[in-house]
Amino acid sequence: MKVTIIGAGAIGGLIGQRLAATGEAQVSALARGATLAALRERGWRVRQGETLATGPVAAAHPLEDAAKLGEQDLVVIAVKGPALAQVAASVVPLLGPQTLVLPAMNGVPWWFCQGVPGFADGASGGDATLTSIDPEGAIGAAIPLANVIGCVVHASASTPEPGLVDHKMGRGLIIGEPGGGASERVQRLAALLERAGFEAKASENVRLDIWYKLWGNLTMNPVSAITGATIDRLLDDPLVRDFCSAAMREAAAIGAKIGCAIDQSPEDRHQVTAKLGAFKTSMLQDVEANRPIELDALVSVVREIGQRVGVATPNIDALLGLTRLFGRVHGLYPQ
Repeated sequence: MKVTIIGAGAIGGLIGQRLAATGEAQVSALARGATLAALRERGWRVRQGETLATGPVAAAHPLEDAAKLGEQDLVVIAVKGPALAQVAASVVPLLGPQTLVLPAMNGVPWWFCQGVPGFADGASGGDATLTSIDPEGAIGAAIPLANVIGCVVHASASTPEPGLVDHKMGRGLIIGEPGGGASERVQRLAALLERAGFEAKASENVRLDIWYKLWGNLTMNPVSAITGATIDRLLDDPLVRDFCSAAMREAAAIGAKIGCAIDQSPEDRHQVTAKLGAFKTSMLQDVEANRPIELDALVSVVREIGQRVGVATPNIDALLGLTRLFGRVHGLYPQ
């Protein structure tokens, strides 16, 4: 089968290398700059502990070479949220009627509220486009919902240098139909990912899985970014912990309105998160590396959905305002 990875960073590189290693897929990558050069010179490289795994890759530039790759069986999108609108057009020449598009990204995806009962009527804002993450509608226009498979990534990896992935822990991938239910194509993809070494689960409600992961990331990521603190220190401070819990209760109320009810308390979730110890969130890592922060897909969109379904979000609003200002002052979020 033919597979293209868009965004050959930590998660994209991990998925690309593992799929290439199965021998079942001809894996290409769309990348730029130093990452493109590194992939062309050395192929996929994933390091875990003292072990370095490699794999072949056809590396191409998204603007110059995407059309040359032709129709793909699977397209994995693993870019950071702020870059998605820029790369959406490069997905178009890769698509055929049966192409699967797997967005392996943080936060709420652009398609999340499409088909949600009552969301796109006049009382909730007109349509299901989430303007905080797809302001011009370009992503939704480029990538048909019929091609999309929802995805939640439970893995931690980083890129110490271009083209090299440092896989720290986790191999979980939850995938499912955006509209829910079971399907043969999801089962086939889950089986392929299992053969590639992932703990792949076919979910009949992937929207809930996405919202549940977001429920924790919504607070831990931005609070760690503006404070510079690791997870353990955030949860050890009772005032910070209480603030995070209040924001999580707002997000849970929103979830209940859109078919993503969470049957857990914030304190229960904190106990799970605390097991990570002195862990740096992805947003804190982005701040330390002077990279744009993924604020909109984690926080802005939650506020937007809350406004659309009539749930007040004073704590989420405060979190968004503080993190947005921090990002703008440090050049990590658009003015």
